[in-house]
Amino acid sequence: MKKLWQKEHSDLSELVEQFTVGRDPEFDVLLAKYDVQGSVAHVTMLGECGLMSAEQAAAAIEGLQEIAGEIEQGRFRIRPGVEDVHSQVELLLTERIGDTGKMIHSGRSRNDQVAVDIKLYLKDACQDIKKEMQQLFGLLISLSDRYKDILIPGYTHLQVAMPSSAGMWLGAYAESLTDDLALLAAAYGICDKNPLGSGAGYGSSFPISRQRTTELLGFRTLHWNSIYAQMSRGKTEKFLSMAVASVAATLSRLAMDCCLFNSQNFGFISFPEQLTTGSSIMPHKKNPDVLELIRGKCNRLQALPNELNLLLTNLPSGYHRELQLTKEIIFPAIRELLQCLEMMRLMLSGIRIADHILEDERYKYLFSVEAVNRLVAEGVPFRDAYGQVARQISEGSFAYKGDIRHTHEGSIGNLCNEAIAEEFNRVLGRMDS
Repeated sequence: MKKLWQKEHSDLSELVEQFTVGRDPEFDVLLAKYDVQGSVAHVTMLGECGLMSAEQAAAAIEGLQEIAGEIEQGRFRIRPGVEDVHSQVELLLTERIGDTGKMIHSGRSRNDQVAVDIKLYLKDACQDIKKEMQQLFGLLISLSDRYKDILIPGYTHLQVAMPSSAGMWLGAYAESLTDDLALLAAAYGICDKNPLGSGAGYGSSFPISRQRTTELLGFRTLHWNSIYAQMSRGKTEKFLSMAVASVAATLSRLAMDCCLFNSQNFGFISFPEQLTTGSSIMPHKKNPDVLELIRGKCNRLQALPNELNLLLTNLPSGYHRELQLTKEIIFPAIRELLQCLEMMRLMLSGIRIADHILEDERYKYLFSVEAVNRLVAEGVPFRDAYGQVARQISEGSFAYKGDIRHTHEGSIGNLCNEAIAEEFNRVLGRMDS
């Protein structure tokens, strides 16, 4: 099938076509509804600017809305031989309304079409990630409040260190998500800029209104410089990839903690059988496979910014064909992260926290700092108190009895979950659409 850009008497090698098109049809289907949205806004603007008559614009918009309905119903397909989603939409429209369908490309290029499609897709992706993070955050805060009084060991260097609590541990990951959300909100701000109308990167001699399409598409603002509007392709994906990697790092670390604490040698937490898997030869096994897969998938997601960096390194200004590869890097990664967020929430919804953990003899030195601090409170200089407790430990005579009373902000007795939730909600407000 002849391409939109193909000259009258030119033939394209089949191998060249297969190589250059690559996996675009697979990922372009995901952009279909956004391509139609962009086209409706563009045609509306063309009609208002006099570049299409009112009747022509109305006919094109009606045809595009019909295509949007087919996309919504799952009936849209990119035909074999059609290069991309933009070509398929224009082809369908022209078949249905005639030559008027050929007018909708005036004042734009496929370069700014795909740029606006991706911006709209990534805006929605940011909102989807935000919603999943919001649900996981709420669960973590709820669990943190519920288990704030159950003490567990804290570790440094994987050595028993000081008393912690299950609530403090879970609340830490809630606050980690707050910082991750700040990165996502920053990425959303970059996605929320309209590149449409920049054409091939050098604008158009038509008197189009880029501010009008910005308003129609619900963007906060536009990329003002036409060259930079094109340069934002890839850079936008990279910004979002950093946020994805940050969320993934939090999930991976939490998954590792859960795997560790769930093992028999720790035994701090457990999960119901329906959330674990068994062994083909060991009847006792309850493996945390979901958590292990979250850890592995999220470790891979942390490589995302580097992969995009390598793709974009040393590109000069303007459009270059390898930019199409950003879709096959970022789109599956978004789906993977959403699934990991959902599965982490499922696992934590079934978590069980063991009680009386610190009564085990192996944790007696966990209270050495408490003993030092008690002596200091009684007037002993800190270094002398430290030496006194160290001698007791060395001689095997150390023992500690008493309550754990930590009151400062962020300590066992004062988790400040309300303040963490307030900060999370403040960042959420930056992503109001």
